[in-house]
Amino acid sequence: MFAGLPELGISNGEDLKETLTNCTEPLKAIDQFQTENGILLPTLQSALPFLDLHGTPRLEFHQSVFDELRDKLMERVATIAEGKDEDRYGKLKELLEKSFPLVKMPSIQPVVMQVLKHLPKVPEKKLKLVMADKELYKVCAVEVKRQIWQENQALFGDEVSPLLKQYIVAKEAALFSSDLSILHNFFSPSPKARRQGEVVLKLTQMIGKNVKLYDMVLQFLRTLFLRTRNVHYCTLRAELLMSLHDLDISEICSVDSCHKFTWCLDACIREKFVDAKRARELQGFLDGVKKGQEEVLGDLSMILCDPFASNTLVLSTVRNLQELLSQDALPRDSPDLMLLLRMLSLGQGAWDMIDSQVFKEPRLELEVVTRFLPAMLSVLVDDYTFTVEQKLPSEEKTSLSYPTALPDNFNKYLHENRVACEMGLYYALHIAKQRNKNALQRLLPALVETYNDMAFGDIFLHLLTAHLTLLSDEFGTEEFCSAVFDGFLLTAFSSKENVHRHNLRLLLHLHQKVLPSSVETLVKTLEPSKQSSDQVKELFTKLTEKLEALKKSPPHPDEAPSLGLHPVKVPTTASTPTTSL
Repeated sequence: MFAGLPELGISNGEDLKETLTNCTEPLKAIDQFQTENGILLPTLQSALPFLDLHGTPRLEFHQSVFDELRDKLMERVATIAEGKDEDRYGKLKELLEKSFPLVKMPSIQPVVMQVLKHLPKVPEKKLKLVMADKELYKVCAVEVKRQIWQENQALFGDEVSPLLKQYIVAKEAALFSSDLSILHNFFSPSPKARRQGEVVLKLTQMIGKNVKLYDMVLQFLRTLFLRTRNVHYCTLRAELLMSLHDLDISEICSVDSCHKFTWCLDACIREKFVDAKRARELQGFLDGVKKGQEEVLGDLSMILCDPFASNTLVLSTVRNLQELLSQDALPRDSPDLMLLLRMLSLGQGAWDMIDSQVFKEPRLELEVVTRFLPAMLSVLVDDYTFTVEQKLPSEEKTSLSYPTALPDNFNKYLHENRVACEMGLYYALHIAKQRNKNALQRLLPALVETYNDMAFGDIFLHLLTAHLTLLSDEFGTEEFCSAVFDGFLLTAFSSKENVHRHNLRLLLHLHQKVLPSSVETLVKTLEPSKQSSDQVKELFTKLTEKLEALKKSPPHPDEAPSLGLHPVKVPTTASTPTTSL
Protein backbone atom coordinates (compact mmCIF):
# COMPACT_ATOMS: atom_id res chain seq x y z
CA MET A 1 0.00 0.00 0.00
CA PHE A 2 2.85 2.40 0.79
CA ALA A 3 5.27 1.09 -1.84
CA GLY A 4 7.52 3.79 -3.23
CA LEU A 5 7.85 5.95 -0.10
CA PRO A 6 11.41 4.78 0.76
CA GLU A 7 12.51 5.73 -2.80
CA LEU A 8 11.57 9.31 -1.96
CA GLY A 9 13.26 9.22 1.45
CA ILE A 10 9.95 9.06 3.33
CA SER A 11 9.46 6.62 6.21
CA ASN A 12 6.71 4.03 5.98
CA GLY A 13 5.14 1.39 8.23
CA GLU A 14 8.14 -0.92 7.96
CA ASP A 15 10.41 1.86 9.29
CA LEU A 16 8.09 2.42 12.27
CA LYS A 17 7.99 -1.31 12.96
CA GLU A 18 11.81 -1.48 12.96
CA THR A 19 12.05 1.58 15.23
CA LEU A 20 9.65 0.13 17.77
CA THR A 21 11.41 -3.25 17.67
CA ASN A 22 14.84 -1.77 18.47
CA CYS A 23 13.92 1.07 20.88
CA THR A 24 13.89 0.99 24.68
CA GLU A 25 11.26 3.73 25.12
CA PRO A 26 8.38 3.15 22.68
CA LEU A 27 6.39 6.30 23.58
CA LYS A 28 9.37 8.56 22.94
CA ALA A 29 10.08 6.72 19.69
CA ILE A 30 6.46 7.21 18.51
CA ASP A 31 6.56 10.88 19.47
CA GLN A 32 9.80 11.37 17.52
CA PHE A 33 8.41 9.49 14.48
CA GLN A 34 5.32 11.76 14.50
CA THR A 35 7.44 14.89 14.73
CA GLU A 36 9.75 13.85 11.88
CA ASN A 37 6.98 12.68 9.55
CA GLY A 38 4.12 15.00 10.47
CA ILE A 39 3.25 18.35 8.90
CA LEU A 40 6.38 20.47 9.20
CA LEU A 41 4.70 23.62 10.41
CA PRO A 42 6.03 24.90 13.78
CA THR A 43 2.83 26.76 14.73
CA LEU A 44 0.76 23.63 14.17
CA GLN A 45 2.33 21.69 17.05
CA SER A 46 0.79 23.94 19.72
CA ALA A 47 -2.65 23.73 18.03
CA LEU A 48 -2.85 19.94 17.81
CA PRO A 49 -3.76 19.45 21.54
CA PHE A 50 -6.96 21.47 20.92
CA LEU A 51 -8.04 18.81 18.45
CA ASP A 52 -7.33 16.17 21.12
CA LEU A 53 -9.65 18.05 23.51
CA HIS A 54 -12.42 17.90 20.91
CA GLY A 55 -11.90 14.17 20.44
CA THR A 56 -10.75 14.52 16.82
CA PRO A 57 -8.36 11.70 15.92
CA ARG A 58 -5.02 12.79 14.45
CA LEU A 59 -5.64 10.44 11.49
CA GLU A 60 -8.86 12.26 10.61
CA PHE A 61 -7.09 15.63 10.77
CA HIS A 62 -4.14 14.52 8.68
CA GLN A 63 -6.42 12.82 6.17
CA SER A 64 -8.51 15.99 5.68
CA VAL A 65 -5.35 18.09 5.21
CA PHE A 66 -3.99 15.50 2.79
CA ASP A 67 -7.23 15.42 0.74
CA GLU A 68 -7.30 19.22 0.54
CA LEU A 69 -3.66 19.43 -0.58
CA ARG A 70 -4.15 16.66 -3.15
CA ASP A 71 -7.17 18.44 -4.69
CA LYS A 72 -5.21 21.71 -4.82
CA LEU A 73 -2.27 19.96 -6.46
CA MET A 74 -4.51 18.34 -9.10
CA GLU A 75 -6.09 21.74 -9.86
CA ARG A 76 -2.61 23.22 -10.16
CA VAL A 77 -1.54 20.48 -12.60
CA ALA A 78 -4.55 21.29 -14.83
CA THR A 79 -3.79 25.03 -14.59
CA ILE A 80 -0.13 24.52 -15.59
CA ALA A 81 -1.15 22.29 -18.53
CA GLU A 82 -3.71 24.81 -19.81
CA GLY A 83 -1.35 27.77 -19.36
CA LYS A 84 0.98 29.32 -21.94
CA ASP A 85 4.26 28.82 -20.10
CA GLU A 86 6.76 27.40 -22.59
CA ASP A 87 8.20 25.11 -19.94
CA ARG A 88 4.80 23.87 -18.68
CA TYR A 89 5.34 20.32 -19.90
CA GLY A 90 8.86 20.31 -18.43
CA LYS A 91 7.35 21.11 -15.03
CA LEU A 92 4.81 18.32 -15.40
CA LYS A 93 7.51 15.82 -16.38
CA GLU A 94 9.50 16.83 -13.30
CA LEU A 95 6.44 16.30 -11.11
CA LEU A 96 5.83 12.95 -12.83
CA GLU A 97 9.35 11.76 -11.98
CA LYS A 98 8.80 12.65 -8.30
CA SER A 99 5.30 11.22 -8.00
CA PHE A 100 5.43 8.12 -10.23
CA PRO A 101 7.10 5.86 -7.60
CA LEU A 102 3.88 6.34 -5.55
CA VAL A 103 1.51 5.42 -8.42
CA LYS A 104 0.39 2.25 -6.60
CA MET A 105 -0.69 4.25 -3.52
CA PRO A 106 -4.47 4.74 -3.84
CA SER A 107 -4.31 8.16 -2.17
CA ILE A 108 -1.55 9.49 -4.47
CA GLN A 109 -2.57 7.67 -7.65
CA PRO A 110 -5.09 10.36 -8.79
CA VAL A 111 -2.29 12.96 -8.82
CA VAL A 112 -0.02 10.75 -10.95
CA MET A 113 -2.89 10.01 -13.34
CA GLN A 114 -3.69 13.70 -13.60
CA VAL A 115 -0.10 14.47 -14.59
CA LEU A 116 -0.05 11.64 -17.15
CA LYS A 117 -3.36 12.83 -18.59
CA HIS A 118 -2.04 16.33 -19.29
CA LEU A 119 1.23 15.30 -20.88
CA PRO A 120 0.88 15.27 -24.70
CA LYS A 121 3.80 12.83 -24.86
CA VAL A 122 4.29 10.61 -21.83
CA PRO A 123 7.85 9.18 -21.53
CA GLU A 124 7.88 5.77 -23.21
CA LYS A 125 9.26 4.04 -20.11
CA LYS A 126 6.28 5.23 -18.04
CA LEU A 127 3.80 4.20 -20.76
CA LYS A 128 5.24 0.68 -20.80
CA LEU A 129 4.96 0.43 -17.01
CA VAL A 130 1.30 1.54 -17.15
CA MET A 131 0.52 -0.85 -20.00
CA ALA A 132 2.16 -3.79 -18.21
CA ASP A 133 0.08 -3.27 -15.07
CA LYS A 134 -3.60 -4.18 -15.62
CA GLU A 135 -4.81 -2.12 -12.66
CA LEU A 136 -2.93 1.02 -13.74
CA TYR A 137 -4.01 0.59 -17.36
CA LYS A 138 -7.63 0.27 -16.26
CA VAL A 139 -7.66 3.53 -14.26
CA CYS A 140 -5.54 5.73 -16.54
CA ALA A 141 -7.31 8.42 -18.58
CA VAL A 142 -8.27 7.88 -22.22
CA GLU A 143 -5.68 10.53 -23.18
CA VAL A 144 -2.97 8.22 -21.83
CA LYS A 145 -4.53 5.12 -23.38
CA ARG A 146 -4.49 6.79 -26.80
CA GLN A 147 -0.70 7.09 -26.55
CA ILE A 148 -0.50 3.40 -25.62
CA TRP A 149 -2.94 2.29 -28.34
CA GLN A 150 -1.28 4.09 -31.21
CA GLU A 151 1.80 1.92 -30.72
CA ASN A 152 -0.15 -1.26 -29.89
CA GLN A 153 -2.74 -2.07 -32.55
CA ALA A 154 -3.57 -5.47 -31.01
CA LEU A 155 -4.38 -3.90 -27.63
CA PHE A 156 -6.49 -1.22 -29.33
CA GLY A 157 -8.26 -3.97 -31.29
CA ASP A 158 -9.09 -5.75 -28.02
CA GLU A 159 -10.70 -2.54 -26.73
CA VAL A 160 -12.62 -1.78 -29.94
CA SER A 161 -13.80 -5.31 -30.80
CA PRO A 162 -16.52 -5.61 -28.10
CA LEU A 163 -17.89 -2.21 -29.13
CA LEU A 164 -18.14 -3.22 -32.79
CA LYS A 165 -19.90 -6.44 -31.79
CA GLN A 166 -22.30 -4.47 -29.58
CA TYR A 167 -23.07 -2.12 -32.48
CA ILE A 168 -23.90 -4.98 -34.90
CA VAL A 169 -26.06 -6.76 -32.31
CA ALA A 170 -28.06 -3.54 -31.74
CA LYS A 171 -28.58 -3.00 -35.50
CA GLU A 172 -29.73 -6.58 -36.03
CA ALA A 173 -32.03 -6.40 -33.01
CA ALA A 174 -33.66 -3.28 -34.50
CA LEU A 175 -34.41 -5.20 -37.71
CA PHE A 176 -36.24 -7.88 -35.71
CA SER A 177 -38.11 -5.40 -33.51
CA SER A 178 -41.52 -6.60 -32.35
CA ASP A 179 -42.94 -3.18 -33.25
CA LEU A 180 -44.13 -3.30 -36.88
CA SER A 181 -44.80 0.27 -37.95
CA ILE A 182 -44.28 2.21 -41.16
CA LEU A 183 -43.67 5.38 -39.14
CA HIS A 184 -41.21 3.89 -36.66
CA ASN A 185 -38.95 1.58 -38.60
CA PHE A 186 -35.22 0.91 -38.95
CA PHE A 187 -34.68 4.06 -41.05
CA SER A 188 -36.74 6.41 -38.86
CA PRO A 189 -33.99 7.83 -36.56
CA SER A 190 -32.26 10.91 -37.98
CA PRO A 191 -28.51 10.74 -38.70
CA LYS A 192 -27.86 13.12 -35.77
CA ALA A 193 -29.86 10.91 -33.40
CA ARG A 194 -28.04 7.77 -34.56
CA ARG A 195 -24.69 9.42 -33.82
CA GLN A 196 -25.73 9.77 -30.18
CA GLY A 197 -25.59 5.99 -29.84
CA GLU A 198 -23.36 4.60 -27.09
CA VAL A 199 -20.89 2.86 -29.41
CA VAL A 200 -20.39 5.83 -31.75
CA LEU A 201 -19.84 8.21 -28.82
CA LYS A 202 -17.43 5.80 -27.13
CA LEU A 203 -15.38 5.27 -30.31
CA THR A 204 -15.31 9.02 -30.94
CA GLN A 205 -13.96 9.58 -27.42
CA MET A 206 -11.37 6.82 -27.80
CA ILE A 207 -10.08 8.31 -31.07
CA GLY A 208 -10.07 11.94 -29.95
CA LYS A 209 -7.95 13.86 -32.47
CA ASN A 210 -5.62 10.95 -33.15
CA VAL A 211 -5.46 10.29 -36.90
CA LYS A 212 -3.55 7.04 -36.40
CA LEU A 213 -6.27 5.59 -34.17
CA TYR A 214 -8.96 6.74 -36.63
CA ASP A 215 -7.15 4.94 -39.45
CA MET A 216 -6.92 1.81 -37.29
CA VAL A 217 -10.69 1.83 -36.67
CA LEU A 218 -11.35 2.27 -40.40
CA GLN A 219 -9.06 -0.67 -41.11
CA PHE A 220 -10.93 -2.81 -38.56
CA LEU A 221 -14.24 -1.86 -40.24
CA ARG A 222 -12.95 -2.69 -43.73
CA THR A 223 -11.57 -6.05 -42.53
CA LEU A 224 -14.81 -6.99 -40.77
CA PHE A 225 -16.89 -5.87 -43.76
CA LEU A 226 -14.80 -8.09 -46.03
CA ARG A 227 -14.99 -11.01 -43.60
CA THR A 228 -18.75 -10.83 -42.94
CA ARG A 229 -20.28 -8.77 -45.80
CA ASN A 230 -22.28 -7.07 -43.04
CA VAL A 231 -23.33 -3.64 -44.37
CA HIS A 232 -23.81 -2.23 -40.85
CA TYR A 233 -20.02 -1.76 -40.69
CA CYS A 234 -20.44 0.70 -43.60
CA THR A 235 -23.04 2.59 -41.54
CA LEU A 236 -20.61 2.84 -38.62
CA ARG A 237 -17.85 4.10 -40.94
CA ALA A 238 -20.09 7.02 -42.02
CA GLU A 239 -21.48 7.68 -38.52
CA LEU A 240 -18.01 7.81 -37.00
CA LEU A 241 -16.77 10.36 -39.53
CA MET A 242 -19.86 12.54 -39.05
CA SER A 243 -19.60 12.26 -35.26
CA LEU A 244 -16.06 13.70 -35.49
CA HIS A 245 -17.46 16.33 -37.89
CA ASP A 246 -20.09 17.31 -35.28
CA LEU A 247 -17.29 17.87 -32.76
CA ASP A 248 -15.33 19.89 -35.34
CA ILE A 249 -12.27 17.60 -35.13
CA SER A 250 -10.55 19.19 -38.12
CA GLU A 251 -7.34 17.21 -37.51
CA ILE A 252 -9.19 14.10 -38.78
CA CYS A 253 -11.93 15.53 -41.03
CA SER A 254 -9.39 17.47 -43.09
CA VAL A 255 -7.37 14.33 -43.91
CA ASP A 256 -10.34 12.02 -44.66
CA SER A 257 -10.92 12.51 -48.37
CA CYS A 258 -14.53 11.28 -47.97
CA HIS A 259 -15.46 14.02 -45.51
CA LYS A 260 -17.23 16.53 -47.77
CA PHE A 261 -18.95 13.79 -49.79
CA THR A 262 -20.19 12.12 -46.57
CA TRP A 263 -21.31 15.48 -45.17
CA CYS A 264 -23.38 16.22 -48.29
CA LEU A 265 -24.82 12.70 -48.39
CA ASP A 266 -25.66 12.96 -44.68
CA ALA A 267 -27.86 15.98 -45.44
CA CYS A 268 -29.63 13.93 -48.15
CA ILE A 269 -30.19 11.04 -45.72
CA ARG A 270 -31.68 13.49 -43.23
CA GLU A 271 -34.20 14.62 -45.88
CA LYS A 272 -34.57 11.07 -47.32
CA PHE A 273 -34.15 12.64 -50.76
CA VAL A 274 -31.32 13.75 -53.06
CA ASP A 275 -32.35 17.12 -54.50
CA ALA A 276 -30.89 18.61 -57.69
CA LYS A 277 -28.46 20.94 -55.87
CA ARG A 278 -26.96 18.21 -53.70
CA ALA A 279 -26.93 15.82 -56.66
CA ARG A 280 -24.62 18.25 -58.48
CA GLU A 281 -22.37 18.48 -55.41
CA LEU A 282 -22.16 14.70 -55.07
CA GLN A 283 -21.44 14.34 -58.79
CA GLY A 284 -18.68 16.94 -58.45
CA PHE A 285 -16.99 14.85 -55.75
CA LEU A 286 -17.18 11.66 -57.84
CA ASP A 287 -15.98 13.37 -61.01
CA GLY A 288 -13.19 15.05 -59.04
CA VAL A 289 -11.39 11.79 -58.17
CA LYS A 290 -8.00 12.33 -59.82
CA LYS A 291 -5.71 9.82 -61.43
CA GLY A 292 -3.49 8.24 -58.81
CA GLN A 293 -6.09 8.89 -56.07
CA GLU A 294 -8.52 6.14 -57.11
CA GLU A 295 -8.18 4.42 -53.72
CA VAL A 296 -10.65 6.94 -52.33
CA LEU A 297 -13.32 5.13 -54.37
CA GLY A 298 -12.98 2.21 -51.94
CA ASP A 299 -14.00 4.47 -49.05
CA LEU A 300 -16.67 6.28 -51.08
CA SER A 301 -18.19 2.93 -52.08
CA MET A 302 -18.29 1.90 -48.43
CA ILE A 303 -20.05 5.16 -47.51
CA LEU A 304 -22.60 4.53 -50.29
CA CYS A 305 -23.03 0.89 -49.20
CA ASP A 306 -24.43 2.14 -45.88
CA PRO A 307 -28.11 0.97 -45.87
CA PHE A 308 -29.21 4.48 -44.84
CA ALA A 309 -27.48 5.89 -47.93
CA SER A 310 -28.84 3.25 -50.32
CA ASN A 311 -32.33 3.69 -48.81
CA THR A 312 -32.17 7.41 -49.62
CA LEU A 313 -30.83 6.78 -53.12
CA VAL A 314 -33.53 4.24 -54.04
CA LEU A 315 -36.32 6.37 -52.56
CA SER A 316 -35.04 9.26 -54.69
CA THR A 317 -34.90 6.97 -57.73
CA VAL A 318 -38.55 5.88 -57.36
CA ARG A 319 -39.59 9.51 -56.89
CA ASN A 320 -37.57 10.50 -59.95
CA LEU A 321 -39.28 7.80 -62.04
CA GLN A 322 -42.70 9.10 -60.97
CA GLU A 323 -41.73 12.60 -62.09
CA LEU A 324 -40.51 11.23 -65.46
CA LEU A 325 -43.85 9.49 -65.83
CA SER A 326 -45.77 12.72 -65.33
CA GLN A 327 -43.48 14.49 -67.85
CA ASP A 328 -43.61 11.71 -70.50
CA ALA A 329 -39.80 11.61 -70.38
CA LEU A 330 -37.41 8.70 -70.84
CA PRO A 331 -35.13 7.51 -67.96
CA ARG A 332 -31.95 7.94 -70.01
CA ASP A 333 -32.75 11.65 -70.49
CA SER A 334 -32.58 12.39 -66.72
CA PRO A 335 -29.05 13.32 -65.47
CA ASP A 336 -30.26 13.14 -61.84
CA LEU A 337 -31.54 9.60 -62.34
CA MET A 338 -28.28 8.57 -64.00
CA LEU A 339 -26.31 9.92 -61.03
CA LEU A 340 -28.53 8.06 -58.54
CA LEU A 341 -27.97 4.82 -60.45
CA ARG A 342 -24.24 5.52 -60.61
CA MET A 343 -24.05 5.96 -56.82
CA LEU A 344 -26.22 2.91 -56.19
CA SER A 345 -23.94 0.85 -58.42
CA LEU A 346 -20.82 2.17 -56.66
CA GLY A 347 -22.27 1.38 -53.22
CA GLN A 348 -23.39 -2.10 -54.18
CA GLY A 349 -19.94 -2.83 -55.61
CA ALA A 350 -18.17 -1.88 -52.36
CA TRP A 351 -17.34 -5.41 -51.23
CA ASP A 352 -15.97 -6.46 -54.64
CA MET A 353 -13.86 -3.30 -54.93
CA ILE A 354 -12.30 -3.56 -51.47
CA ASP A 355 -11.77 -7.30 -51.85
CA SER A 356 -10.10 -7.05 -55.27
CA GLN A 357 -8.29 -3.77 -54.49
CA VAL A 358 -9.19 -2.68 -58.04
CA PHE A 359 -10.37 0.88 -57.45
CA LYS A 360 -12.51 1.58 -60.48
CA GLU A 361 -16.17 2.58 -60.67
CA PRO A 362 -18.31 -0.39 -61.71
CA ARG A 363 -20.04 0.23 -65.03
CA LEU A 364 -23.82 0.32 -64.88
CA GLU A 365 -25.32 -2.05 -67.43
CA LEU A 366 -26.80 0.02 -70.22
CA GLU A 367 -29.74 -2.37 -70.48
CA VAL A 368 -30.83 -1.47 -66.95
CA VAL A 369 -31.55 2.01 -68.31
CA THR A 370 -32.82 1.04 -71.77
CA ARG A 371 -34.83 -2.07 -70.86
CA PHE A 372 -35.45 -2.50 -67.13
CA LEU A 373 -36.45 1.10 -66.31
CA PRO A 374 -38.91 1.37 -69.25
CA ALA A 375 -40.41 -1.95 -68.06
CA MET A 376 -40.69 -0.53 -64.53
CA LEU A 377 -42.32 2.62 -65.88
CA SER A 378 -44.86 0.50 -67.76
CA VAL A 379 -45.72 -1.25 -64.47
CA LEU A 380 -46.12 2.17 -62.80
CA VAL A 381 -48.45 3.20 -65.67
CA ASP A 382 -50.56 0.06 -65.07
CA ASP A 383 -50.89 0.97 -61.38
CA TYR A 384 -51.73 4.57 -62.13
CA THR A 385 -54.28 3.69 -64.84
CA PHE A 386 -56.04 1.16 -62.61
CA THR A 387 -56.10 3.63 -59.67
CA VAL A 388 -57.66 6.36 -61.82
CA GLU A 389 -60.12 3.83 -63.29
CA GLN A 390 -61.36 2.89 -59.81
CA LYS A 391 -62.11 6.53 -59.01
CA LEU A 392 -64.26 7.12 -62.08
CA PRO A 393 -68.09 7.19 -61.80
CA SER A 394 -69.57 3.76 -62.52
CA GLU A 395 -71.02 4.83 -65.87
CA GLU A 396 -67.54 5.90 -67.09
CA LYS A 397 -65.70 2.76 -65.98
CA THR A 398 -64.45 0.29 -68.56
CA SER A 399 -64.15 -3.46 -68.17
CA LEU A 400 -60.41 -3.01 -67.58
CA SER A 401 -58.99 -5.81 -65.43
CA TYR A 402 -55.74 -5.50 -63.51
CA PRO A 403 -52.79 -7.14 -65.33
CA THR A 404 -51.49 -10.27 -63.60
CA ALA A 405 -48.18 -10.72 -65.43
CA LEU A 406 -45.08 -8.53 -65.28
CA PRO A 407 -43.03 -7.48 -68.33
CA ASP A 408 -40.32 -10.04 -69.16
CA ASN A 409 -37.56 -7.43 -68.85
CA PHE A 410 -38.75 -6.53 -65.37
CA ASN A 411 -38.48 -10.15 -64.15
CA LYS A 412 -35.22 -10.76 -66.01
CA TYR A 413 -33.29 -7.86 -64.44
CA LEU A 414 -34.85 -8.40 -61.03
CA HIS A 415 -33.07 -11.75 -61.11
CA GLU A 416 -29.83 -10.75 -62.89
CA ASN A 417 -28.88 -7.21 -61.79
CA ARG A 418 -28.49 -5.95 -58.23
CA VAL A 419 -29.25 -2.27 -58.98
CA ALA A 420 -32.43 -3.28 -60.83
CA CYS A 421 -33.31 -5.68 -58.01
CA GLU A 422 -32.94 -2.97 -55.37
CA MET A 423 -35.31 -0.72 -57.33
CA GLY A 424 -37.78 -3.58 -57.78
CA LEU A 425 -37.82 -4.24 -54.03
CA TYR A 426 -38.46 -0.59 -53.22
CA TYR A 427 -41.23 -0.55 -55.82
CA ALA A 428 -42.87 -3.33 -53.76
CA LEU A 429 -42.67 -1.10 -50.67
CA HIS A 430 -44.02 1.84 -52.67
CA ILE A 431 -47.16 -0.02 -53.80
CA ALA A 432 -47.68 -1.45 -50.30
CA LYS A 433 -47.60 2.09 -48.96
CA GLN A 434 -50.20 3.05 -51.57
CA ARG A 435 -52.30 0.12 -50.23
CA ASN A 436 -52.35 -1.28 -53.76
CA LYS A 437 -53.10 -4.95 -53.08
CA ASN A 438 -53.53 -5.81 -56.78
CA ALA A 439 -50.05 -4.54 -57.66
CA LEU A 440 -48.57 -6.34 -54.66
CA GLN A 441 -50.22 -9.64 -55.58
CA ARG A 442 -48.85 -9.21 -59.10
CA LEU A 443 -45.30 -8.47 -57.90
CA LEU A 444 -44.74 -10.83 -54.94
CA PRO A 445 -44.29 -14.05 -56.99
CA ALA A 446 -41.48 -12.34 -58.93
CA LEU A 447 -39.63 -11.63 -55.65
CA VAL A 448 -39.16 -15.33 -54.88
CA GLU A 449 -36.15 -15.41 -57.19
CA THR A 450 -34.16 -12.18 -57.05
CA TYR A 451 -30.49 -11.27 -57.46
CA ASN A 452 -28.53 -12.95 -54.65
CA ASP A 453 -31.84 -13.54 -52.76
CA MET A 454 -31.99 -9.83 -51.90
CA ALA A 455 -35.75 -10.08 -51.30
CA PHE A 456 -35.05 -12.31 -48.30
CA GLY A 457 -32.56 -9.93 -46.68
CA ASP A 458 -33.42 -8.61 -43.23
CA ILE A 459 -33.62 -4.94 -44.21
CA PHE A 460 -36.17 -5.51 -46.98
CA LEU A 461 -38.24 -7.97 -44.91
CA HIS A 462 -38.20 -5.55 -41.96
CA LEU A 463 -39.61 -2.80 -44.21
CA LEU A 464 -42.05 -5.07 -46.06
CA THR A 465 -43.60 -6.48 -42.87
CA ALA A 466 -44.05 -2.91 -41.58
CA HIS A 467 -45.66 -1.78 -44.87
CA LEU A 468 -47.97 -4.81 -44.91
CA THR A 469 -49.60 -3.57 -41.69
CA LEU A 470 -51.24 -0.89 -43.87
CA LEU A 471 -53.09 -3.70 -45.67
CA SER A 472 -54.05 -5.51 -42.46
CA ASP A 473 -57.75 -5.76 -43.40
CA GLU A 474 -56.82 -7.53 -46.66
CA PHE A 475 -55.39 -10.45 -44.66
CA GLY A 476 -58.99 -11.41 -43.95
CA THR A 477 -59.23 -12.66 -47.54
CA GLU A 478 -57.76 -16.01 -48.47
CA GLU A 479 -56.47 -14.66 -51.80
CA PHE A 480 -54.29 -11.90 -50.32
CA CYS A 481 -53.15 -13.95 -47.32
CA SER A 482 -52.07 -16.75 -49.63
CA ALA A 483 -50.26 -14.31 -51.96
CA VAL A 484 -48.20 -12.89 -49.08
CA PHE A 485 -47.44 -16.08 -47.16
CA ASP A 486 -47.70 -19.02 -49.58
CA GLY A 487 -46.68 -17.01 -52.64
CA PHE A 488 -43.65 -15.31 -51.06
CA LEU A 489 -42.75 -15.43 -47.36
CA LEU A 490 -43.11 -19.18 -46.84
CA THR A 491 -41.07 -20.08 -49.92
CA ALA A 492 -37.78 -19.58 -48.06
CA PHE A 493 -38.54 -19.88 -44.34
CA SER A 494 -37.32 -23.48 -44.03
CA SER A 495 -33.90 -22.71 -45.51
CA LYS A 496 -33.44 -19.19 -44.10
CA GLU A 497 -33.96 -18.73 -40.39
CA ASN A 498 -34.22 -14.96 -40.67
CA VAL A 499 -37.24 -15.40 -42.98
CA HIS A 500 -38.80 -17.73 -40.38
CA ARG A 501 -38.44 -14.98 -37.78
CA HIS A 502 -39.98 -12.32 -40.05
CA ASN A 503 -42.93 -14.63 -40.80
CA LEU A 504 -43.55 -15.03 -37.09
CA ARG A 505 -43.16 -11.26 -36.48
CA LEU A 506 -45.81 -10.50 -39.09
CA LEU A 507 -48.23 -13.17 -37.89
CA LEU A 508 -47.72 -12.12 -34.28
CA HIS A 509 -48.77 -8.61 -35.27
CA LEU A 510 -51.67 -9.46 -37.60
CA HIS A 511 -53.04 -12.76 -36.27
CA GLN A 512 -56.35 -11.14 -35.31
CA LYS A 513 -56.90 -10.02 -38.90
CA VAL A 514 -55.96 -13.28 -40.60
CA LEU A 515 -58.65 -15.88 -41.32
CA PRO A 516 -58.78 -18.41 -38.41
CA SER A 517 -58.33 -21.33 -40.81
CA SER A 518 -55.24 -19.65 -42.31
CA VAL A 519 -53.84 -18.90 -38.84
CA GLU A 520 -54.16 -22.55 -37.89
CA THR A 521 -52.34 -23.66 -41.05
CA LEU A 522 -49.61 -21.03 -40.65
CA VAL A 523 -49.00 -21.96 -37.00
CA LYS A 524 -48.51 -25.62 -37.97
CA THR A 525 -46.20 -24.63 -40.84
CA LEU A 526 -44.10 -22.23 -38.76
CA GLU A 527 -43.67 -24.50 -35.74
CA PRO A 528 -39.93 -24.51 -34.89
CA SER A 529 -37.83 -27.64 -35.20
CA LYS A 530 -35.35 -28.80 -32.55
CA GLN A 531 -32.57 -27.12 -34.56
CA SER A 532 -34.33 -23.73 -34.61
CA SER A 533 -32.72 -20.85 -32.73
CA ASP A 534 -33.94 -19.59 -29.37
CA GLN A 535 -35.21 -16.41 -31.04
CA VAL A 536 -37.50 -18.41 -33.36
CA LYS A 537 -38.76 -20.56 -30.47
CA GLU A 538 -39.38 -17.48 -28.33
CA LEU A 539 -41.41 -15.77 -31.10
CA PHE A 540 -43.43 -18.94 -31.71
CA THR A 541 -44.17 -19.28 -27.98
CA LYS A 542 -45.37 -15.64 -27.88
CA LEU A 543 -47.63 -16.32 -30.85
CA THR A 544 -49.19 -19.45 -29.37
CA GLU A 545 -49.71 -17.67 -26.02
CA LYS A 546 -51.50 -14.80 -27.78
CA LEU A 547 -53.70 -17.20 -29.72
CA GLU A 548 -54.58 -19.10 -26.54
CA ALA A 549 -55.43 -15.85 -24.75
CA LEU A 550 -57.61 -14.85 -27.70
CA LYS A 551 -59.56 -18.13 -27.51
CA LYS A 552 -60.25 -17.59 -23.80
CA SER A 553 -61.41 -13.98 -24.20
CA PRO A 554 -62.65 -13.26 -27.73
CA PRO A 555 -63.08 -9.55 -28.56
CA HIS A 556 -66.56 -8.02 -28.29
CA PRO A 557 -68.27 -8.08 -31.71
CA ASP A 558 -68.72 -4.31 -31.63
CA GLU A 559 -65.04 -3.67 -30.94
CA ALA A 560 -62.40 -4.05 -33.60
CA PRO A 561 -59.16 -5.45 -32.17
CA SER A 562 -56.51 -2.79 -31.75
CA LEU A 563 -53.35 -3.47 -33.75
CA GLY A 564 -51.46 -0.40 -32.66
CA LEU A 565 -51.38 0.79 -36.28
CA HIS A 566 -50.59 4.40 -37.00
CA PRO A 567 -53.09 6.29 -39.20
CA VAL A 568 -51.71 7.01 -42.65
CA LYS A 569 -53.41 9.37 -45.10
CA VAL A 570 -54.35 7.85 -48.44
CA PRO A 571 -53.93 10.08 -51.52
CA THR A 572 -57.35 11.01 -52.87
CA THR A 573 -56.40 12.99 -55.96
CA ALA A 574 -56.08 11.37 -59.36
CA SER A 575 -52.71 12.93 -60.02
CA THR A 576 -49.56 10.86 -60.28
CA PRO A 577 -48.58 9.75 -56.75
CA THR A 578 -45.33 11.33 -55.63
CA THR A 579 -45.27 10.15 -52.02
CA SER A 580 -41.86 8.91 -50.93
CA LEU A 581 -41.68 5.59 -49.16
